[in-house]
Amino acid sequence: MQNITKHLVYLFLLLAVSQLKAQVMDSIPRIESIKETITTEERDALKLEIETINDQLEEDEITFEEAEQLKKEAAEKRALNIENRIAIAVNRLEFLTRNNQGSKDDIQKTVVSIKIGDSDREILGVRANRKPPKKDIRTGNQMLFAMGFNNTIIDGVSLSDTPYKLGGSGFVELGWLWKTRVLKESNFLRFKYGLSVQWNKLDIKNDMYFVQDGNQTILQSFDGDLKRAKFRTTSLVIPMHLEFGPWNKKDYKDGRVRYFNHNKFKVGLGGYFGVNGNAVQKLTYKENGDRVKEKIKRNFNTNTFTYGLSGYIGVGDLSLYAKYDIAPLFKNQTFDQNNISLGIRLDLD
Repeated sequence: MQNITKHLVYLFLLLAVSQLKAQVMDSIPRIESIKETITTEERDALKLEIETINDQLEEDEITFEEAEQLKKEAAEKRALNIENRIAIAVNRLEFLTRNNQGSKDDIQKTVVSIKIGDSDREILGVRANRKPPKKDIRTGNQMLFAMGFNNTIIDGVSLSDTPYKLGGSGFVELGWLWKTRVLKESNFLRFKYGLSVQWNKLDIKNDMYFVQDGNQTILQSFDGDLKRAKFRTTSLVIPMHLEFGPWNKKDYKDGRVRYFNHNKFKVGLGGYFGVNGNAVQKLTYKENGDRVKEKIKRNFNTNTFTYGLSGYIGVGDLSLYAKYDIAPLFKNQTFDQNNISLGIRLDLD
């Protein structure tokens, strides 16, 4: 009985070793295939990065020395990527082969995975599916930042005679935009749209401040030693502009085509519409010898919705920017006040 058991154990070990040897032999060509695939992907990605750097150099966005440094950093990064990805993929291949899991496609596509539980069931995998670059990209995105002076247009009153200081009143706008090429093979006309937040501030003159009296909001003299009165509205708007200007086109050997208008003259015409939040009035005054700062946040009868016209003219990222609120600042008033703003605008790719 003992001899039979001993022979069975030997037979089991022989079969196990044979199976392990077959798995190892089968994994060798798969490992080589993985290495080749990863190396090709990273080299192709490096070529695209270098082409982008060369484009920036041609457009005078960077110097020759900066371009060489960027190329060196890109090459070092891709070399490390090859080393790390191969190590991760080979380790995963050995694990799956040893546990009779997965397929060749899974090995080549999965770079990192997270597993939980006794069964080692995969719940998350980060895949490295390389997609070919798009032949043409018609829509890009930009960050919008603008700031400048703000005041109001009042019928029959010049800007210098409004109740608000020209120097102390201002606006800020921050948002995210998309820019779509309208014509198929020309970048002369672009449609720019997005979402932004506008802050319009008025610095009130002559010791006056806003008081809400029912459905009326009026300016009245402050009973005390008023040092400063500021009134601010916040709006969430959707800006939309048609942008015109010269452009460049570049064709690549792999069939890609790209349109550029970097450092080119441009004009944008359009407008915006959105909603207003609660207004805020900040008062700074002296009371019993103490300096007091008071913040009042309420509706102040401001319009619920806002809409207006805007435009800009400039070169590259920087433009001169103007906007005008067609919707009055306050509703149901004896006379309308409409915000008007002038400043600079940055559209950052």
